[in-house]
Amino acid sequence: MSRCCLAITACLLSACNQEPAASSAGPRSAGRYAGIGTFDAGRLWHQMKGPPNSRDSAAAKLADDEHVIVVLDSHTGEIRQCGDHSGFCVTMNPWQGATPEPAPVKLIRHAADLDAEAEAAASHDTTDNQTATRRP
Repeated sequence: MSRCCLAITACLLSACNQEPAASSAGPRSAGRYAGIGTFDAGRLWHQMKGPPNSRDSAAAKLADDEHVIVVLDSHTGEIRQCGDHSGFCVTMNPWQGATPEPAPVKLIRHAADLDAEAEAAASHDTTDNQTATRRP
């Protein structure tokens, strides 16, 4: 009986301090892609030269995206930013050559252009308001 208890105790103790095998995605990761975050689609997201217009009028466009989902491919190091409705993705991988839509992306209008348009519209509104108040 004591040999049986000794054998059971030895078996139980032999399993102590064993670490699980770490996956290449990291010990806490459940898969290949790790989420970096979800961000509001900024005004420049909508200004990207995106995919060609779809023949389906119901298909989402870049302007329909409300959020950008950013993930990291833990196997390749690629970072992918994708629109939540359009599904359009921009990728960046400094260890690899060209990708389908590499960063930096082409913009239809830049932030400075948008700022100048907003400033011009604001000054036009101010001028209109001053003119309207001068009239009797």
